[in-house]
Amino acid sequence: MEFIQKEEPNVKKPIIIAAMQDMGNVGSIVVNFINDSLHTKTFRTAKILFPTYVIDRGGYIDLPDERWEYKYTDDLIVFGGGRGQPQSNSELNDLCQDVINIAKKYSAKFIYTLGGFHTNRIFENKPKTFITSTSKELMKQMEGLNVETTPQKSLITGFNGLILGFAKKNEIHGMGMYAELNEPEIPQYRSAISIIKTIEKLTYRKLGDTSQLEVMAQDIERRFKN
Repeated sequence: MEFIQKEEPNVKKPIIIAAMQDMGNVGSIVVNFINDSLHTKTFRTAKILFPTYVIDRGGYIDLPDERWEYKYTDDLIVFGGGRGQPQSNSELNDLCQDVINIAKKYSAKFIYTLGGFHTNRIFENKPKTFITSTSKELMKQMEGLNVETTPQKSLITGFNGLILGFAKKNEIHGMGMYAELNEPEIPQYRSAISIIKTIEKLTYRKLGDTSQLEVMAQDIERRFKN
């Protein structure tokens, strides 16, 4: 991995929201929405030096531009979004460690991550968001906020789970938010909306108008019903 620092962000003890593309594109949808809504500014880029695949354009190939950005605004750092995530364990570990390094450098007080939660439950356009954290004590502090914890023991793979492990190992408070979805191959905009509302509840901070995401959810439904 290569990390390129473009400038020093003007933040004081920020919270960090870090997530990458996962099932239903939930991680990318939420991160991209926050960046667009809050007009965040790029200050650092993470880039893969050696490609893990090539793109066949029909007779010739292109190399993928695998990079992810750190952005900031008003004591908030946002990382990830975009397309994909590292395919090798070493690159994934390097990326998680870099997020931790950034958290320590700017005295971040909390790391939030998020993604999809595959379920067979029929939730009729109202997916729930489940929460897990880096400690039992942290979850006790969430009592009274009307949030639900993850319903059973499971493994959380990829960046959107592993970053919590790195946070715990480095004694940084962390919380993962995972929204229900039934079809992981289709972009899940309502799952993203559910997570955005949960972040707003936990951080006491408005992230923006989600009505356009609702329009996109309805468009996806129409296309797959026909």
